[in-house]
Amino acid sequence: MTPPTPPPPTPTPSEQSLSEPTPSEPTPSGAVRGPADPATAAASAAAPAATSTATSAATVAAATGRPARSDARRNREKLLAAARTVFAAADGAVALEAIAREAGVGIGTLYRHFPTREALVEAVYAAELDEVTASAPALLARFPPEDALRAWMDRYAAFVATKRGMADTLRAGWASGSIATPTTRERVTAVIATILAEGARTGSLRADVEPEDVTAMLLGVFLSTTASDTPERTGRLFGLVVDALRPLDGRGTGGA
Repeated sequence: MTPPTPPPPTPTPSEQSLSEPTPSEPTPSGAVRGPADPATAAASAAAPAATSTATSAATVAAATGRPARSDARRNREKLLAAARTVFAAADGAVALEAIAREAGVGIGTLYRHFPTREALVEAVYAAELDEVTASAPALLARFPPEDALRAWMDRYAAFVATKRGMADTLRAGWASGSIATPTTRERVTAVIATILAEGARTGSLRADVEPEDVTAMLLGVFLSTTASDTPERTGRLFGLVVDALRPLDGRGTGGA
């Protein structure tokens, strides 16, 4: 009698993994494709996440309504310009709502840029001072030194007019330290020194004048006038200051 044939040996797990094909993945069209490349699979998984993140950022920006950086910058410039106008024309305290209206923005926009009255006043003062001190070179390039000095005095007077509307806030801020004490007098005197030096070089202004003395004369003009004085009166006083700086002996000095 023939003995029964023994069953084939059962393969081990490692042998089975080597002999069995890897299951194929169906493509969207139903076709069969081979196993996915790991790098491709990772990129495919990351793409939806990146798209979702970008979409989410765009959605948040649209939902919050935050203006673009250029819009924010324009709003800040509009607020500073409006504040200068309102402060210069004010006889007393200025409401921040009036500045926002002048700028054509809401009060919330003003507070986003300037959380306090002190912050707004400090920014206006600093911007005005920068413009005053930076205006001399252009004036000297356009006018003779004595005319440049006279034109610069008008610009300085506009700065002082704006400052008057902010005076109470400035004084309180400087006293408390909430507003940095500026080097206004030093910077103004440096501008006057530049114009005087050019005038002395051309012989149109005295060479024996201390710039600080001219600063003191201008402060005297401002202290002797008020907001109710006419610009014509202030202009006449400026004219007298310039006349005092003209050489009398033709050699750039006041001479007897």
